[in-house]
Amino acid sequence: MSALPSCPQCQSEFTYEDAGMFVCPECAHEWSPQQAGAAEVARVWRDAAGNVLQDGDTVTVIKDLKLKGGGGVVKMGTKVKNIRLVEGDHDIDCKIDGFGSMGLKTEFVKKA
Repeated sequence: MSALPSCPQCQSEFTYEDAGMFVCPECAHEWSPQQAGAAEVARVWRDAAGNVLQDGDTVTVIKDLKLKGGGGVVKMGTKVKNIRLVEGDHDIDCKIDGFGSMGLKTEFVKKA
């Protein structure tokens, strides 16, 4: 017996196949086998220039970034070392000297 994928909506393991589609009996979600394969593709983070980023890279800020709450401005050209890539609104978790821990978006950095 082949192993069927878990439901992408509710993570139920009780899925079954019906007429070429996968069906979840718990939440009634239906999806095609092509969608099941696409969900397994790993995300790739890219900087503003299109270079692939990885955990631990050093990046440079490409534009002045105002910090919320009146915390100042991260100036263009600021180097950020040892980044950590995360899922969510901001793609990069990092520590910047003089500012502390913060989240950055990949569209505002380039790989150093």
